[in-house]
Amino acid sequence: MNFKEKLRERAELINNTLEKMIDEKDVPQKTIYTAMRYSLMAGGKRLRPVLALSVCDMLGGNPDDVLPFGCAIEMIHTYSLIHDDLPCMDNDDYRRGRLTNHKVFGEAVAVLAGDALLNYAFEVMTKAALEDPENVKAKLEAMYIIANASGASGMIGGQIIDLESENKKISPELLHEMHKHKTGALIKASVLSAAAICHASKSVMDSLVRFADMLGLAFQIKDDILDVEGNSELLGKNIGSDASNSKNTFVTLYGLEKSKEMLEDYTEQAIESINAFGEKGSFLKELANYLLERVN
Repeated sequence: MNFKEKLRERAELINNTLEKMIDEKDVPQKTIYTAMRYSLMAGGKRLRPVLALSVCDMLGGNPDDVLPFGCAIEMIHTYSLIHDDLPCMDNDDYRRGRLTNHKVFGEAVAVLAGDALLNYAFEVMTKAALEDPENVKAKLEAMYIIANASGASGMIGGQIIDLESENKKISPELLHEMHKHKTGALIKASVLSAAAICHASKSVMDSLVRFADMLGLAFQIKDDILDVEGNSELLGKNIGSDASNSKNTFVTLYGLEKSKEMLEDYTEQAIESINAFGEKGSFLKELANYLLERVN
């Protein structure tokens, strides 16, 4: 099976699992399930759960152990997008080619849909840990990694830096710190939580930390580049929103050409960091290159 076939297979597994996890219940509060599903099943690359499954495969783990945690991370990621699109944040009208959650359901329901996805992610992970007493410690460690990456020490911390940096010129150091948290934290959590469930050694964890750090930076730089020269139809959202919102990006700080050089450099460093895994790391290497060339 080649890279694209494996990628499609893993994305389909994730989508099918998410589809089963949240159905539209016929209950008085059914609107919340409809709103949760609207954003969760709107497509997307499923990068984070794909990373989790790919690390598991590389380390010879059981994908059934990792899949609930990868899906939980996708719920957390989706909740963050719903909230990020709100008028009080980036005020975006489109996400993944369709109206944003608050444009369809209203701001109040969108806030609650995001909250519900965050809480449900932890329901899913807790259930997976409780049902596997022999591996409960490893799965609790994975939960801790994901919780830490989602909160004030991770994604939300990066969002705060982003909000407070609007209409200001910030240092390169602060820009890297912002994206290390806002974008990189959940990407790293996808990699490290899977490794924890697979009982990875410290040396393996160290290599994967380096891989995830470099991949997270490369992913964000590519996003910043696409916001300048991407195709809005392929992206499923308007381009130029960073400039219109006076956001600090790699492009605004370093310029387009330098950003492209940095993108290639960080991608190369990500690939180099998993050379020790040999042929087993080939999918992750190809994934890094795939993200380098992506158009959405």
